[in-house]
Amino acid sequence: MSTLNTTGKIKKKKIRVGRGIGSGKGKTSGRGVKGQKSRSGVAINSFEGGQMPLYRRLPKRGFNYFGKLNIAIMNLNKIQSFIDKKTIKSGETINTELLKKLKLINKNSQKLKILGTGEIKDKVNIEADLISKSAQEKLTKVGGSVKLENN
Repeated sequence: MSTLNTTGKIKKKKIRVGRGIGSGKGKTSGRGVKGQKSRSGVAINSFEGGQMPLYRRLPKRGFNYFGKLNIAIMNLNKIQSFIDKKTIKSGETINTELLKKLKLINKNSQKLKILGTGEIKDKVNIEADLISKSAQEKLTKVGGSVKLENN
């Protein structure tokens, strides 16, 4: 006997259904008599007895537009923090390819938009698809340049 387990018999014998009257699970194998549930291959999980099912009672909502573009947004304070951390060098051109390579934006993003939250101290060159007016003003004030890529 194992020292780990001192309780009697742990392995319970498997009930073999449909093996004669003496087994206790013979003839109909514990499925009752006739009816849909006694047959094999029956799946009536979401059936609610003729009542309108839950998945049909709930309203359909929303619409997924398949032509939607994934636009990555980047604020000026975020760009400044990356420059301070030396993730991005202040001399290099910041564009979608660079940010994807450094894994700062999602690889599935198709466009880059620069927003003007926060301040930027360093002079940077940015190539983006979209830019807000405030971000453009702040960048030109510092002496940076923005090149808009029109696709």
